[in-house]
Amino acid sequence: MSAKQKQNYGNESITSLKGADRVRLRPAVIFGSDGLEGCQHSFFEILSNSIDEAREGYGKLIRVIRHRDYSLTVEDQGRGIPVEYNPKEERYNWELVYCELYAGGKYSNNTGENYEYALGLNGLGACATQYSSEFMDVTVFRDGYKYELHFEKGNNIGGLKKTKCDYAHTGTIQTWKPDREVFTDIRIPVEYFKDVLKRQAVVNAGLVFEFTDEESGTTETFLYENGIVDYVQELNGEKGLTAPRYFEGSAKGRDREDKPEYKVKMQVAFCFNNEVNALEYYHNSSFLEHGGAPDKAVRAAFVTELDKYLKNNNKYNKNESKLTFADVEDSLILITNTFSTMTSYENQTKKAISNKFIQEALTDFLKQQLEIYLIENKEEAEKIANQVLINKRSRESAERARIDVKKKLGGTMDISSRVKKFVDCRSKDVTKRELYIVEGDSALGSVKMGRDSEFQAIMPVRGKILNCLKAEYDSIFKNEIIVDLIKVLGCGVEIRTKHNKDLSAFDFENLKWDKIIICTDADVDGYQIRTLILAMLYRLVPTLIERGKVYIAESPLFEITSKGQSYFAYNEKEKIEILEKLKDQKVTIQRSKGLGENDPDMMWKTTMNPETRRLIKVMPGDIEKTQEFFDLLLGDNLQGRKDYIAEHGHEYMELLDIS
Repeated sequence: MSAKQKQNYGNESITSLKGADRVRLRPAVIFGSDGLEGCQHSFFEILSNSIDEAREGYGKLIRVIRHRDYSLTVEDQGRGIPVEYNPKEERYNWELVYCELYAGGKYSNNTGENYEYALGLNGLGACATQYSSEFMDVTVFRDGYKYELHFEKGNNIGGLKKTKCDYAHTGTIQTWKPDREVFTDIRIPVEYFKDVLKRQAVVNAGLVFEFTDEESGTTETFLYENGIVDYVQELNGEKGLTAPRYFEGSAKGRDREDKPEYKVKMQVAFCFNNEVNALEYYHNSSFLEHGGAPDKAVRAAFVTELDKYLKNNNKYNKNESKLTFADVEDSLILITNTFSTMTSYENQTKKAISNKFIQEALTDFLKQQLEIYLIENKEEAEKIANQVLINKRSRESAERARIDVKKKLGGTMDISSRVKKFVDCRSKDVTKRELYIVEGDSALGSVKMGRDSEFQAIMPVRGKILNCLKAEYDSIFKNEIIVDLIKVLGCGVEIRTKHNKDLSAFDFENLKWDKIIICTDADVDGYQIRTLILAMLYRLVPTLIERGKVYIAESPLFEITSKGQSYFAYNEKEKIEILEKLKDQKVTIQRSKGLGENDPDMMWKTTMNPETRRLIKVMPGDIEKTQEFFDLLLGDNLQGRKDYIAEHGHEYMELLDIS
């Protein structure tokens, strides 16, 4: 605004948007956004009206078509929108519906006149969508006639056409194209329609939603004959901890003493499952993405009743803290489907409701039902109680680990001075630096003397480290060896589990090494330590393996000496080949000693010299197979491990020193 305009700011400066401009120039006020989300909501407004008709018992089928040019069609088999002259309003009904904001047939729903539990309540939808369209065509079949209307950019063209007509059923067909002048994007993706129509099928038992996408030439039908119970069963699958349960009830009340009384209908379906969890709330068919009242009710009821059950059955340990809803939610599949004759949505996009009475009624209803359920279904109650306690203790263990890790790994480390027995190299060039993880203090000595101190650093591992595949995170981060190794690597840890994901502080760019080389003795103990180190890296920093930063230094199994010269064999086959070459000479064969007994020259030649050493790059070609083998060899499947050893043990016999 210029200085002159500011000076002229007076009574004549105030203007109001009229007609279609109220929506076309400010779509975000009605639809929550002028982008794709707002455009999607404009579609949902039309769909809502058809759903309200079907739920009142008029028509079981709703068709949705996504046309190639991104125009849309919604067709229902309801009573047909009233379009004739309305003497009470002294205007045509089609004008009230399509050209008048805040006009509709759902304002008296609390009196039980019509649309008792309506999804579309504010009298905005059809008009706002029409106003925001490039064009809209409406065809209505009712009272023995076919009625037709055509709109362009919020204006009616040609008035109402009325033709005597025979038809199979009454209903309304609305085809429109969202306007690019109103919305920044009108290309509503196929997945949006599938998601919305599936959700509507879930909460409107027995209604059929048919979706056709002209672009792909496909048609899909959504139907849940038993509504939310069928959906919970679908999510639960074959491996549910408990079978789906369904509660239904109703109540009457008010949000405040001076407010009118209204009715609430409540449907709840739930089960417990260890692999899947889902919480979805619907009110008058609208998916409440942000929950509000029902979410608060569910949290309060489940925590109260399960806590009561755990206390009454002495399930808590002495001085154990009370469970939280997070412990329940981890294993809960729950859908609530509530309806009310009065609703306080947080805004026109209907993503949360705030009715105080709905929250109170649903909380009380759920508490009563859960109390009875837990008493009458002892076996399921025990399963649920034990599972929520497992979830709770796992969460608490994660929180302890979080505190531990922050203490031990927090902040930048001067690793050379703070990690015991770590021997750094001189180079600061990460593309050259190598970290040798070696077995024990004795190996540290020979490796230290045999290395090139310019670019090779050493980190000794004292004894057998913790099996990281079986241990909980709080145990892992109490282990000094593991914490020291993580500090030396410098890149933090990757945590991929539900409870600990915020523990993850991995940054590949902070890795201080070009190669991480595991160097252990060529015997059974050495192989086990190597496997445990690999398991630790696989669980805590798997990206280092995926990006080819982890290596195994092969140690020779045999030293063969002839005429003062040493030859090294890394397996039986190589030993035989060397002996064949030296068959006319006197040879001495010595089983390779542990790393700590090797002299520095031998260490350099066989294990550390980039020109002569043998490194195996650890690369999981198949992530699933790697996981499977780690689980088999280091996990809890004892019988599987025995079976594998019985079948394949002979293949590893040469690794055992049985002389």
